[in-house]
Amino acid sequence: MPQTEEIIAYQGVPGAYSHLSCTRVHPEMRAHACESFAEAMFMVERGDARLAMIPLENSTAGRVEEIYRLMPKTQLHIIAEHFEPVNHCLLAIPGSHISDIKQVSSHPQALAQCDGNIRALGIEPVAALDTAGAAADLANSPDPHMGAIASSLAAELYGLEILRENFRDVEGNTTRFLILARESRMPALEPELTYMTSIMFTVRNIPAALYKALGGFATNGVNMLKLESYMASDTMQVSSFHLDVEAHPYDPAMQLALQELHFFAKEVRVMGTYQAHPFRYSQLKIED
Repeated sequence: MPQTEEIIAYQGVPGAYSHLSCTRVHPEMRAHACESFAEAMFMVERGDARLAMIPLENSTAGRVEEIYRLMPKTQLHIIAEHFEPVNHCLLAIPGSHISDIKQVSSHPQALAQCDGNIRALGIEPVAALDTAGAAADLANSPDPHMGAIASSLAAELYGLEILRENFRDVEGNTTRFLILARESRMPALEPELTYMTSIMFTVRNIPAALYKALGGFATNGVNMLKLESYMASDTMQVSSFHLDVEAHPYDPAMQLALQELHFFAKEVRVMGTYQAHPFRYSQLKIED
C-alpha cells in the first residue's frame, strides 16, 4: 500500500463517480476503492488514508442518509466540498455501434435518469449494482450487443468506447461531495471569500427548542443553506440535525449565532469550515 499521505479513499469500484471526483480534486493522490462508506471513512480515522471523498447529496436522488448516521461515529472533519456534474455516458466494447446495442446495464438510478434516451433507441435496460461495475462486467464479458451507462473514467479504465456522452435525459444532475480528514483545517478569514460551516447538534427537550436554537442565525443575518434531521439513536426519541451555514466562525455575527445555538442545543459539533465551492456561484448566476 502506498504512503498514507498519497491515499484518498472512496466508496465504490474504480471508475465510479466518487473515483472521478477524487481524480478531479486531488490528481496527485492515489484513489483507493472501498466497499462501503464506513470503510472509506474509518480508513481516514485509523490513519490508513489521508482523505475520504464522500457523497452527501444528489440533486436528483436527494441525500445519502447513511452519511448522517456515520459522521457522529467518527472524529473526522470536513475540509472541503466538491460538486461533480453526473455525465452519464453510453459505453460499449470497441467496434460496436449504437445500432448494435440491444441491452444496456447500469445502476437503476442511472437507468432512470437516461430512460428517455434508452427508450428512443429501443434498448432494453438491465439493472446492475453500480455504474462502474456494469462497465467492468462488460469489459470482462465482451458482448457487441450490450452497452453500459457509466462515467468517462470507467470507459478509460476498462477499455470501452464512448458511443454517446451526456446520455442523461435532464441537465443539471449533480452530486455534492464532502472531503474528510482527521485534522481540522480552519481556514483564515478572508473577507472577499465565501465560507461554509457545517454543524451537527441535538436540541434540548424544551418547547420550541429547534426554533430557538436556530433563531440566532436569523437575528444575526447568517444565511442557513441546509438543515437535515435524522434519528441519532435506536430509541426513535432523539432527533439530531445537520446544519450548513454560509459563514466563518470568526465572523462576529456567526459567533453570536453560535452562542445562541449552544444555549438551546446540546452536543453541538462544528464539523468543519471550508471555502464554498465555485459551483454555488454558478447556480446563483443561472437563477439570476
